[in-house]
Amino acid sequence: MNTKIITIVKYLVLLLVTGALLLLAFRGMNVNKILHGILHADIFWVAVSGIISIIAFIVRAYRWNLLIEPLGYTPSLKKTTYSLMVGYFANLAFPRLGEVSRCAALSKAESIPFNKLLGTVIVERIIDVISLLICILLVAALEFKRLGNFFNENIFNPLIKKLDQLSKSPILLIIITIVLIALISVLIYFNRKSKTKGTETAFSKLAKGFIDGLRSVAKLKQPGLFIFHSIFIWVLYYLSVFVALFAFPFTSGLGSGAALFLLVAGGLGMSAPVQGGIGAYHLLVSQGLVLYGLSQEDGLTFATLLHSLQLVLVVTMGIASLLLLFSSGKEKVNGGKTV
Repeated sequence: MNTKIITIVKYLVLLLVTGALLLLAFRGMNVNKILHGILHADIFWVAVSGIISIIAFIVRAYRWNLLIEPLGYTPSLKKTTYSLMVGYFANLAFPRLGEVSRCAALSKAESIPFNKLLGTVIVERIIDVISLLICILLVAALEFKRLGNFFNENIFNPLIKKLDQLSKSPILLIIITIVLIALISVLIYFNRKSKTKGTETAFSKLAKGFIDGLRSVAKLKQPGLFIFHSIFIWVLYYLSVFVALFAFPFTSGLGSGAALFLLVAGGLGMSAPVQGGIGAYHLLVSQGLVLYGLSQEDGLTFATLLHSLQLVLVVTMGIASLLLLFSSGKEKVNGGKTV
């Protein structure tokens, strides 16, 4: 019961943060004008952006298969894609739930140990962070002045203020320290317990499988193909933003450098610990466009369109993937053949 209450409280807090970010982004804006702009966007370029995003989902699923292969399993690309979309869909309900959900979905669909899959997903996340950092460095080289202003106004200055507030609250620092010590103590306790008994506990099994998953990157059978697809994923992300610029007259002339800048801003927004990056994405992308001379309303029009497009894709494909995985599971139980 206590765990359920904590989960509900966490969900409500994150929901409030999401709402606060949306209010901050749209405060003082003419919402009707923004909606009017979205409805009059060039549907052709919106559709092209959506198709590129779908291709990026499939490429990401294929790269995940390359990570799973060294573990001795060869899941079908179809089911890996379904599981990936289930994970994205789950992230809309609770941040970071997607990683667990997609591992659980594929584990059930293909009988692969959950703990090993979780390790591969952590590898993916590390690579994503590195890729985003590389994009930031590219933007820094191409758009140094704008990037400096953007980070100062939206990340560094707010972060300094938060750290300053934290330093003035010794009770909060003590609580954080106690929690960290408690977590480390629990890990050490279970590790020693498993060694003393000479048998694997549930915790040690999870840890072992998790480490196996992490090691999969060192045992890749096709490392060149893995690197290619890791780069290709971000090229597709970039192209989906770039073509979307042509959907509006006020963004069509911004160019390739702006698209890269917006990819970084959007990536940071989607990384925020809120449901589906809602609010954070709108705020960061719109503020990024303001640096290119657009009005706040035009910036929000573009950000809302692009985020809504991703939201529609994730919801429709996520629900469809859930149904398809469920139906294939029923076929397996009934002795039917699965494709």
